[in-house]
Amino acid sequence: MFFMRYLYTAALLLISRFSFAQIFPVVTYPRYDFRDPLNIPISLAANFGELRPNHYHMGLDIRTQHRENLPVYAAADGWVARVVIEPGGFGQAIYIRHPNGYTTLYAHLNQFFPALAAYIQQQQYRQESWQVALEIPAGLFPVKKGDYIALSGNRGGSQGPHLHFEIRRTEDDTNLNPLLFALGVPDKTAPTLQRLAVYDRTISIYEQSPMILPLRRTKGSLTEYTLIPALLMLSAPRVSFAISAFDTQTGSANPNGIYQAILYEDERPVTGFQMNDISYNDTRNINAHIDYRTRATGGPWLQHLSQLPGYPAPSIYRSASLVAPAVTGPDATAAAKGTGGVIDCSDGAIHRIRIAVSDVNGNTAQLNYTVQYQPARAAGLARTLLAGKIFYPGMLDGTETEDCAFYIGEKSLYDSVHIDCRISGYPGAGHSLPGAVSAMHSIGATYIPLQEPILVRLRPNRGWTDTASGRVVMVCVDGEKKEVLRPEWQGGWASARFRSFGNFQLVEDNEAPVIAAVGPLEGAVLTKAARIAFTVRDNLGAIRHVRAELDGKWLCFTNDKGLAYIYNFDEHCPAGKHVLRIVAEDVAGNVASREYSFTR
Repeated sequence: MFFMRYLYTAALLLISRFSFAQIFPVVTYPRYDFRDPLNIPISLAANFGELRPNHYHMGLDIRTQHRENLPVYAAADGWVARVVIEPGGFGQAIYIRHPNGYTTLYAHLNQFFPALAAYIQQQQYRQESWQVALEIPAGLFPVKKGDYIALSGNRGGSQGPHLHFEIRRTEDDTNLNPLLFALGVPDKTAPTLQRLAVYDRTISIYEQSPMILPLRRTKGSLTEYTLIPALLMLSAPRVSFAISAFDTQTGSANPNGIYQAILYEDERPVTGFQMNDISYNDTRNINAHIDYRTRATGGPWLQHLSQLPGYPAPSIYRSASLVAPAVTGPDATAAAKGTGGVIDCSDGAIHRIRIAVSDVNGNTAQLNYTVQYQPARAAGLARTLLAGKIFYPGMLDGTETEDCAFYIGEKSLYDSVHIDCRISGYPGAGHSLPGAVSAMHSIGATYIPLQEPILVRLRPNRGWTDTASGRVVMVCVDGEKKEVLRPEWQGGWASARFRSFGNFQLVEDNEAPVIAAVGPLEGAVLTKAARIAFTVRDNLGAIRHVRAELDGKWLCFTNDKGLAYIYNFDEHCPAGKHVLRIVAEDVAGNVASREYSFTR
């Protein structure tokens, strides 16, 4: 009897979520354990799994009616387990651990509840650091569901007032899609499909420009799409696809990310991806999920319906080869054809393709079209084969020249690609940086993403030795962006690890940072002022450390968004005369200091 009840329950689950279960296992989370962390109707500015540069969006961005300082409430019973304060990222954030095995996070906050704020300030002065990541002893700050914990804000990486909210599995700190916990976000609208991209999978994904096709809604339908013409002639025998799509919620036109997409060939599921759970350890793998090259060169977001060879486990993708085929017997092998999302059309037959895109509530939009391998009748996909040696995922390899070497690890690449190393500038000429002491070496292309850093080694101009390297840094340049690292030296070579390709050069930096007060400070009488502020600038934008002391004791200056350093007057600066000393150091080790005398 138990077995029959089990089968009945399983059947109901399969029927209710038929499109999910063909590829993805049915996963359930506690519903109604968590409440909305604000006391206003939920309206989303961003959802879980939305596409961002180098990362997925890992929670919900809940609108705060274009305002700051709305009360934020604990989503369930628990205790404050962690607090983070940083210039970017979360800005100011609270982690609450719950006895049901989950942790909630509330970020971009303006202010903590008074007892917690006092504790944090005490710890900041003890550590002599405004930027902290505090592990809070269990039981020190218990909270009940609905307790006030903070005021919403716009701190850190936020670009407008909102509350960033996450739900994590405490055991392994994996982020889960909060919309699966029934937070009360109304949604009866299906995703919108925009475009389809086609790739030649006989060559690298980074050495081609895909065919990008607009989609058309089928007449009389809001959820059915097709191509015009519906039969797509292919010039390559093996292809894969990517889509552009977005989702909305009822009552909102804000374009959010999609939850799930499944690719079918001849009505058999091939592969799909699902934004169900993602760890921060794996969020950078978005660069294998999107068409990185198209986006990096100014094109649209395109989400691959195939898993690239170097995409590491765990993955948002699930292949038909990992689940029982939809059919049994002689056709079971055929059901797995195209496993991984690469479709083999070399037989010249017409293949029916369906792409189903769904949200967490099962609202689904579908694209239907057919493909046929007919190279004589199809326009060829654009190839842009790169110069250099070919590198493969899973291999440790490198290239060495007279003055430059680079080494790529087993987990660095997502797909095979040719990578070259060439000189693109000399000190004092061309694209060289001021103070350069080596040639500028161009390695690879910036539209090839890296999962893990590569090791770059450069040799300075003749005549330089290890003892002369004290103020030499290695700079990676990509347009206006610079990454500056202090290298290690061995045998006359400088080495550093970078997480992007680009132009690399050794630069002697003897220029100290510049410290400047914001408003009158030296000799000023600040009895009516509310705060002190100053800025620190560096010629390479590479500040390593800033410290401020008032009368010889460390003073807590905030540095939200990495802009001005701000101290709001409190008991640490009583009435009277004071001396403020500021010291700033850059990556090269250059140090600047300023002293200001003022009266409070």
